[in-house]
Amino acid sequence: MSRVSDLLDAAKAATGFDNFGDDGFREGLEILVESADREARLNDAGRAMFDGQCTLFLSRRLEIEDWYARHPEIDDEEIVAPLMVLGLPRTGSTALHCLLGEDPAVRVMRNWECMMPCPPPEAETYETDPRIALMDEQMKLRDKMTPRMKQMLPSTATSPTEDQVTMGFDFKSQMFQASFRIPTYVEWFNTRADLVPTFEYVKRVLKLLQWRCPPKRWRLKNPTYSLFIDALDTVFPDARYCMTHRDVANVIPSVADLYFEMGRITTDDPDKHWMGSVMADSCELGMHRMIDFRDRGNEHRFFDIHFAPFQKDPYPTLEKLYEFLGEDFTDEARARMKAWRENTPRDKHGRHEYDPADYGLDRQQLREQYQFYTERYDVPLGKD
Repeated sequence: MSRVSDLLDAAKAATGFDNFGDDGFREGLEILVESADREARLNDAGRAMFDGQCTLFLSRRLEIEDWYARHPEIDDEEIVAPLMVLGLPRTGSTALHCLLGEDPAVRVMRNWECMMPCPPPEAETYETDPRIALMDEQMKLRDKMTPRMKQMLPSTATSPTEDQVTMGFDFKSQMFQASFRIPTYVEWFNTRADLVPTFEYVKRVLKLLQWRCPPKRWRLKNPTYSLFIDALDTVFPDARYCMTHRDVANVIPSVADLYFEMGRITTDDPDKHWMGSVMADSCELGMHRMIDFRDRGNEHRFFDIHFAPFQKDPYPTLEKLYEFLGEDFTDEARARMKAWRENTPRDKHGRHEYDPADYGLDRQQLREQYQFYTERYDVPLGKD
């Protein structure tokens, strides 16, 4: 039997289900498995993590399709005018997403429900769901295995999260390159993969999550959206966009270090220079695609946020964002956001330190590579 067949069978055995839904996910799974087996230099722990992750994501597909089969009315749910936070990674988008998630009038995808969407959450038990405790234990284990993660990306079971995992259920997600050295998969993903079915699957999961658990005004965030903005817009044609900006010299080395830390334990032969190169090139491609999309009559759908002023005092920017959305920035939302910010200061767990040279990166060369982007959006250069 093939490796892919083994993974499919393992998921079936784990869940007792056999309907994976649309077969489009198999292309990404096959390319991912082949790339990992041939190129990722996995150690025993890495092999176990890779197979475990693939089996888990396949199991989630089976569980989701089972709920749809038993409750076809879930598909009647509508995802209306979501706000999509995008742009380069490490630009303050996580802090923005967390602040937005404090507004009780909106919905964000939280870590626990992203990783364990079935059974679909219910409003009455949303804040006490036992999966929250399970997710907390998993995150404690993550922090023990990769202690620098708390400095780079502090998070809890109830923190808002990107839909990288949800995209992973369709096996088209940047999260895989964060954990494994998979150049063949990355090249396919960035240049040839069709992400329309992937975002359709993301929408399928969002419908499931909101079915028994309003509100239904979604705030989603994922830097990968920039790479696939046309596919995203095909699936969510009424979306509004918030694009975050920061000096690329502070972005690319930071995200390379973050991704390297995520996958550090999977191999005994790490390749930091590959990570630096692939992130620099992927992010550049995403910015070219974003500018092209905005130039095709979509500028009015975007709200831009610059890193330094937002970090210093986010509330004037948030007021303007709510005005852009045509929504009320209520006293309750503001108070909850202030409470979150006071409890979660920047560098709460220590400052994220890294050396760009470790990843084959040079700050000035990055600024030259991205001059088209920084000049277009008047991005300030220098330390922040």
